[in-house]
Amino acid sequence: MKQISFEQLDITGGFWKQKQDLIKNVTMKAVYDRFKETGRFDGFKCDWQEGMPNKPHIFWDSDVAKWIEAAAYILEKGHNDFLRNICEETIDLFIKNQDENGYFNQYFNIIDCDKRFKVRDWHELYCLGHFIEAAIAYAKATNEDRFLKAVCRYVDYVKKVFIEEKSAAFLTPGHEEIELALVKLYDYTGDKKYLDMSRYFVETRGTPENPLHGWEQKYNQSHLPAREQFTAEGHSVRAVYFYSAMADLAIRLGDEGLRNACEKLFENITERRMYITGAIGSMPRGEQFSIDYDLPNLTAYAETCANLGLALFSRRMTLIEPDSRYADTVERVIYNGFLSGISLDGKAFFYENPLEIAPKLRLREGERYPITQRLEVFGCSCCPPNIVRFISSIGDFIYAAKGNIVYVNQYMESKAAFALENGSCEIEQQTGYPFDGKVTIKYKGDPATLAVRIPGWCTGYVAANPVVKGYEMYEVKDGDVIELEFDMPFVAFEANPHIRDNAGRYAIMRGPIVFCMEGVDNGDCIKDIRLDLATACLTEDKSVLDGVPCVKVTGYKRDLSRFERKLYVPKGSSIIPFEATMIPYYAFANRGETDMLIWTMLK
Repeated sequence: MKQISFEQLDITGGFWKQKQDLIKNVTMKAVYDRFKETGRFDGFKCDWQEGMPNKPHIFWDSDVAKWIEAAAYILEKGHNDFLRNICEETIDLFIKNQDENGYFNQYFNIIDCDKRFKVRDWHELYCLGHFIEAAIAYAKATNEDRFLKAVCRYVDYVKKVFIEEKSAAFLTPGHEEIELALVKLYDYTGDKKYLDMSRYFVETRGTPENPLHGWEQKYNQSHLPAREQFTAEGHSVRAVYFYSAMADLAIRLGDEGLRNACEKLFENITERRMYITGAIGSMPRGEQFSIDYDLPNLTAYAETCANLGLALFSRRMTLIEPDSRYADTVERVIYNGFLSGISLDGKAFFYENPLEIAPKLRLREGERYPITQRLEVFGCSCCPPNIVRFISSIGDFIYAAKGNIVYVNQYMESKAAFALENGSCEIEQQTGYPFDGKVTIKYKGDPATLAVRIPGWCTGYVAANPVVKGYEMYEVKDGDVIELEFDMPFVAFEANPHIRDNAGRYAIMRGPIVFCMEGVDNGDCIKDIRLDLATACLTEDKSVLDGVPCVKVTGYKRDLSRFERKLYVPKGSSIIPFEATMIPYYAFANRGETDMLIWTMLK
């Protein structure tokens, strides 16, 4: 199975075209401005001295590298002097300040130089992994390889230190990323040494030669060898990056052990450790996975990077085996738990994505809750540049192909052209997805099979053709048009009873979108509201969130006057009907601080 890259298609309209335009026209500069003023870009000059502001940090390189990668994806689609000039200036500084071995890190070049490759969790190889991804993307976009050649010098030095000499103080990086990046480098260059390096880092983790102690073992996914890891453990971003590399190697090496582990890890995450929004990593301590079914709403960590990392892992699982549950998980993530990480104006971000907000609880002493408003930059600002590179390359998720079968994994208004095993094809999608379930697919090219994903939420769909693992199989020829219509009723989902927070409550979805309520629309005590779902109606009420469809539904509240000066009263029957409003979860916290929740009660 091969992935059809975003480079082979264009998002031409609709939901994701709006998001990509926002990234290109607003967010890229907003993130650059914050990174510039905090010193991340100037750190590449490697001229910082004590007493100067903006002391470089061990992971700042990765922030800039992801920004360059996003810029390259945008440059792939068109000329942009602003982005190109910043990239060129930064690449000049990278090359200028590499040492004789090719090593570069804006922190270790001038601060703690004697600690290079001495502290496992100090992100050197993590930063290099992001340099690799950025350099590949930039070479593809510009047909210039000087950045890539410079990065490859650094990679060769890492091979010497870690694999040949074993002179570093550790064998595998604390934060995974280089493993999947090396596979990308192998794919781009065809040089097997990079695949072998990735395999080394994956297979060495969790072995007796790579010991850790206490909680650090699970935190860094070093508690077991890769092929024996069947439950998602530890720091959630590190975990899904590691699982992505495992899947990459399973595909390229035909490794059944890695494949089996990946399948079990995916099942553990999606069946026991994932929020309904597709978010993962519920524990604030260590940004970690917790035990099965431990998915609290108010304290959910659910880091944006972890959520998009789950989408990356799930996309790779699609390439291992075409099964719609993998693409269903991608869809759940991209429209909910990932997209909530960026504000509607494209300038501010969430690191954490809670599923419920009660601002008053922040007054509790000694307790920790996620922030209630997005910020333009963080001390650890990994999420903003991750968001821009992810959305800029969102087309990666639409298609995959095997022989003359094309798998339609996601529905986005787009045009694609790519080769098949026996010929070539052009595919155009027209759709108002995710708020409209109508999809028109126009096919041009040699005879083929289109395997069209039936979304997991669409239980009423009646297929006219054979269905294989969630895909309806259409035999197509030049000029064929497929008209799909996925009904999008409002559906109340209940949680597994083991998830304590959600007992007796329901999450409302329409199509792939999870909806929530905010206090700004519905007044005080939103957790007390009961909804009559039969009255729900999708609308574009511009007085709510201009341009974002919302839901109007009859709600019922208890009469608060009964509780005046009383904590407890006998059960009564007095309820007050009103018009309640629900908005897409991804759009919460765009109108000031207010209560928010997903899991509600029904009438």
